[in-house]
Amino acid sequence: MQVDLFDYHLPESLIAQTPLENRTASRLLTLNKRTGEIGHYGFEQLESFLQAGDVLVLNDTRVIPARLFGVKPDTGAKAEVLLLKQLEGDAWEALVRPGKRLKTGALIHFGTSDSGSDEGEPMLTAVVESEGEMGTRVLRFSYKGIFNEILDRLGSMPLPPYIKEQLPDRERYQTVYAKHQGSAAAPTAGLHFTEDYLHRLEQKGIQLAYVTLHVGLGTFRPVAADTIEEHEMHEEYYEVSQETADIIRAAKARGGRVVSVGTTSARTLETAARLDGTLEAGSGWTGIFIYPGYEFKIVDALLTNFHLPKSTLMMLISALAGRERVLAAYKEAVEREYRFFSFGDAMFIY
Repeated sequence: MQVDLFDYHLPESLIAQTPLENRTASRLLTLNKRTGEIGHYGFEQLESFLQAGDVLVLNDTRVIPARLFGVKPDTGAKAEVLLLKQLEGDAWEALVRPGKRLKTGALIHFGTSDSGSDEGEPMLTAVVESEGEMGTRVLRFSYKGIFNEILDRLGSMPLPPYIKEQLPDRERYQTVYAKHQGSAAAPTAGLHFTEDYLHRLEQKGIQLAYVTLHVGLGTFRPVAADTIEEHEMHEEYYEVSQETADIIRAAKARGGRVVSVGTTSARTLETAARLDGTLEAGSGWTGIFIYPGYEFKIVDALLTNFHLPKSTLMMLISALAGRERVLAAYKEAVEREYRFFSFGDAMFIY
């Protein structure tokens, strides 16, 4: 299947550069996956599409300040690092720029300590241990103190390249239920929720369940191949608790729907799905690639943001609702000037 089949025209002016002050103030486009019917609402009207007995599944990963700017001590050249995932101990998989100058053995210094030394000792040092697939590097860090505290001080939030504005409040790129640190990007469908709105849904009889998927290269890596089948997904770490598995199993048994908040939650659920349609608790690495032809075993409905043309996420939602219906909905969203991508509006496929 050709990747170009998932392309669409998007004016650059519709790419949301900043989040709305009120998380729930976004617009909501709805798409009936059976009929293709499209609706236009405010995000807070989502509850009218949910009913008692449904389960809302949220990804509780927390974004780390994964973007680091440093220098090569031998040349003084600038270097940029995006941490993707922790491998073991102080070793991390990362994307680096410029890649041509950061070969195996290269050193990168980040920040300087308050030691009072003339030259200023780096707070963090990385050595390139190896060069991996898809342009990645394995970096091993050395430092004095606690790594996460140093990262919090030196790092910046890894906003996507299409966002040009600065983000004064880091927490605005976190969901209100973010808990487990490890993501290189936010599960953005969840950015629309406030604690009050989630409580309101619970009062209506909608259950909340949590999974963890640390968003990495697999989620936002562009598709460079001409056909879908040639694309390889990058593995990301996930966890499904026994509590979540039990909640979903009970919901399915009583006829409730499993509503995934975001494509990362959907990929996690489908990774942990058994052939009989039940969910298995566990953890590990997933490289699941969902595209048209895939039959969902767990996910019944999906809340998501609007995605980049020709992306794996466009392919995932097309697997759920049909490519033609998705592209028709996107065409209408463009015509009605919805806000797109990470800080944009929401879409509910049911």
